[in-house]
Amino acid sequence: MSNYDLATKCVQSGYKPANGEPRVMPIVQSTTYKYDSSETMAKLFDLAEPGYFYTRLANPTNDYVAQKICDLEGGVAAILTSSGQAASLYSILNVAEAGDHIVCSAAIYGGTFNLFSVTMKRMGIEFTFVDPDCDAKTLDQAFRPNTKALFGESISNPSLQIIDINMFVKAAQKHGVPLIIDNTFPTPINFRPLEHGANVVIHSTTKYMDGHATSVGGCIVDGGNFDWNSHPDKFPSFSTPDESYHGVIYTEAFGNAAYFAKILAQLMRDLGAIPSPHNAFLLNLGLETLHLRMKQHCSNALEVAEYLQNHPKVKWIKHPGLPGDQYYERAREFMPEGTCGVISFGVEGGREGAQGFMDNLNLAAVVTHVADARTCVLHPASTTHRQLSDQQLAEAGVSPDLIRFSVGIESAKDIIADLEQALAQI
Repeated sequence: MSNYDLATKCVQSGYKPANGEPRVMPIVQSTTYKYDSSETMAKLFDLAEPGYFYTRLANPTNDYVAQKICDLEGGVAAILTSSGQAASLYSILNVAEAGDHIVCSAAIYGGTFNLFSVTMKRMGIEFTFVDPDCDAKTLDQAFRPNTKALFGESISNPSLQIIDINMFVKAAQKHGVPLIIDNTFPTPINFRPLEHGANVVIHSTTKYMDGHATSVGGCIVDGGNFDWNSHPDKFPSFSTPDESYHGVIYTEAFGNAAYFAKILAQLMRDLGAIPSPHNAFLLNLGLETLHLRMKQHCSNALEVAEYLQNHPKVKWIKHPGLPGDQYYERAREFMPEGTCGVISFGVEGGREGAQGFMDNLNLAAVVTHVADARTCVLHPASTTHRQLSDQQLAEAGVSPDLIRFSVGIESAKDIIADLEQALAQI
């Protein structure tokens, strides 16, 4: 559906019913698939023919939804994962192993930072974290001969820093590595990294894509625009036989979808972080209204940000769509239709003031979630980022008083009224 607008893709991409088939995408709740001959099954296992044989590797419902996200991002192939964390993990494990190195923006979600800096470090993969606002020379100096990827968030969670996509693309291309972008906050409705030269896009679909806090999930989109054959010494697993999967050579068998195929045949086979078909079904319902909800999220967030900006008890505020914000001009350049519905700000009283303010909110719920249809709020320094040291918090752009306020799609008037009464009690 490459010729259709994003709104149409949200509703129509993915599942295409044939004559007499269900109009609504079916839930294929089956672990296995029956065939008439062992020869056919053998060809499926060899990836010589398309088809399904075990849901841990692929499922029709999951594939329909992955294809929709792929269409929205403009990629060549996509795969769903059981969580955003699994998407982050797989995106790196697909190109790196023990002894390898990754360059990564320091301004990323706390759970991702811990995954990279602690868990994957134990696996033997080392990460160098750089300030996303660093200059090109500093970024260039972070690379090593064994660097296998460059990773960043398009809009960081929760510091709301917008990555300099052009600088990151140039650095990745110079060093012959793929650029992996977590595009969870803006979604493809507001920003499509592949159009700017990124190579892989990942999402925590738990957030705006699902939009209703019903299903944890993730997605990895292969942009199909990285030439693995041009870097055989750096990425031999793409262009040499995979003896763990019948000697398949991914670049030969799958062309520009080699990155996707390797995730499917290796990581999903061995680690199995596949979502349930029912969760994929619920995700699809969220995707059908994504284009409508993102407009409302962004509109409400800007109205709320303007209110907070002028409140005497609000010490500082960050929102890329707010004139005067550090990333306002970058947002206008790369995300002219809007950024996201998340606001970060601090109130009088520092950490204690932030927690007291949050406890007094009525409409906005204190939950470990963000990017929901319902307005929600969280104190990252004591929750999602509590495992980080003070120095790591500063590098991630998370101050002790930072309040992450995720503006929902309710009436902006009611959201502001709730903020007003809570601020009055500080």
